[in-house]
Amino acid sequence: MTDQLPGDVLAQLRDAQEIQIETRPAPDVPPHRTTIWVVVDEQGRAFIRTYRGATSRWYREAISNESVGILVDGQRVEVRLEDASDAERVEACSALLRSKYARASGLRGMLAEENLPTTLELHPLPSG
Repeated sequence: MTDQLPGDVLAQLRDAQEIQIETRPAPDVPPHRTTIWVVVDEQGRAFIRTYRGATSRWYREAISNESVGILVDGQRVEVRLEDASDAERVEACSALLRSKYARASGLRGMLAEENLPTTLELHPLPSG
C-alpha cells in the first residue's frame, strides 16, 4: 500500500506512548499543540482519536485542514488525515488502544461510544 507513512515513522509511532499534533484554525495563526495517543496496526495503518469528542479543539482544527503536523521523537511530520469512522477501522483502533494503553486512565474516554466517530487515519502528504 503506497498511502502509508514511511516505515521509520510508523516504527516511531508504534513505540511512542504519546505524540503531539499541531493544528491551526487558519493558515496565518500560530499552531496549537496537543498531546495525543497514536496506535499502529499490523497493516501499517496509524490511527488517532480524541477522548474529548468531536468538539475538542485539536479535532475540529485537524479535520478542517488539508494537513496537520505530528511530532514524534523530536521529528515533525506533515500528514493528511482521513476519516476512519467505518466499523472495521474503529474496531481496529479500539483494539489497539485497549492493548497499548491498558493501564491508562484515559482509556475509558477513548473507547466511549460518542468518541468512536472521531477515529482518524494518518497518511503521508501526496508528493509533488
